[in-house]
Amino acid sequence: MTSPVVELRGLPSHVGIIMDGNGRWAQLRGLPRTEGHRAGSAAVRRVVRASRRLGVRALTVYAFSEQNWARPEDEVGTLMELLQEFLVSERGEILGNGIRLQAVGNLERLPAFVRTVLDPLAAESAGNHDMTLTLALSYGGREEIAAAARELSIEVQAGRMRPDDITAEALRARMPSLAVGDPDLVIRTGGEQRISNFLLYGLAYAELVFSDKLWPDFGADDLYAAVAAYQGRERRFGRVGKGVAPLSPTKAQV
Repeated sequence: MTSPVVELRGLPSHVGIIMDGNGRWAQLRGLPRTEGHRAGSAAVRRVVRASRRLGVRALTVYAFSEQNWARPEDEVGTLMELLQEFLVSERGEILGNGIRLQAVGNLERLPAFVRTVLDPLAAESAGNHDMTLTLALSYGGREEIAAAARELSIEVQAGRMRPDDITAEALRARMPSLAVGDPDLVIRTGGEQRISNFLLYGLAYAELVFSDKLWPDFGADDLYAAVAAYQGRERRFGRVGKGVAPLSPTKAQV
């Protein structure tokens, strides 16, 4: 099978990924769900490397949602352990390849053993500029919008802003997930076609690609196929597009 053809111009600057299908991948193989998450962690490594090779400037992966805390305790524990392992194992690659690591979400809920690895790596990689890898952890799009609205209300109450100063851009500026820009392309794996509370504010004009691949099976060629699909679309941002050539009089009469 030949790899999808991706143009080096017109690449999406910011790609977001909803990594879905770990549990089903494991169940299909008669394995515990935790093994699916372990295989999914390996897929993150593949896609980060492929994104950097391609020239994507920012990659945001939906690693753990605010709602995921409701999962069984042992599964949550395994996810946190895998997150720590990923941060430890990828430290050299992140620092050595110009990748800036950051995390967004309700990070205070993360266990201390994760924060003791995450926070120093984020600080140490802050000066890197080749690509930004954002981990959405204990993250929710609605929750992020509500937090931004609270910040604005505090500013107004303190007299530092007027109500008329509250604009769409003022709200957006207070959303950490969009510090790297709005997502141009959002990919969801696993065959489902929903957004699941991911980057809701920034998604306004993002192109969406839904893949039937379960996340542990998702690789570089799947990423390239999604980017190629993105490059084949016309992004209009609410404006009138280029359109299509009008029918000739003969064809119009058919």
